[in-house]
Amino acid sequence: MPNCLRKYRKAAGFKQKEVARILGLKNASVISRWENSICLPKLTSAFKLAVLYRTMVDALFIDLRALLKDEIYKTGQENKRLENKSCP
Repeated sequence: MPNCLRKYRKAAGFKQKEVARILGLKNASVISRWENSICLPKLTSAFKLAVLYRTMVDALFIDLRALLKDEIYKTGQENKRLENKSCP
């Protein structure tokens, strides 16, 4: 699932090593893995990135947000159908 981490980092003028140092990470490989959607940052790291890049957390992961929204909507619709079919 693509994310916008690289786009926001570059727009803010940071290199991966700088972001890693600011977040207290040992090296930039973690930033690279996040940007390439190999893994997701922990929630606190995601909020730190949002603060650093001056945006909202969901903007960094807009595609994931859309996917989850659709998933939740579909699950909600399925639950409503099941409730309507149940006997009183």
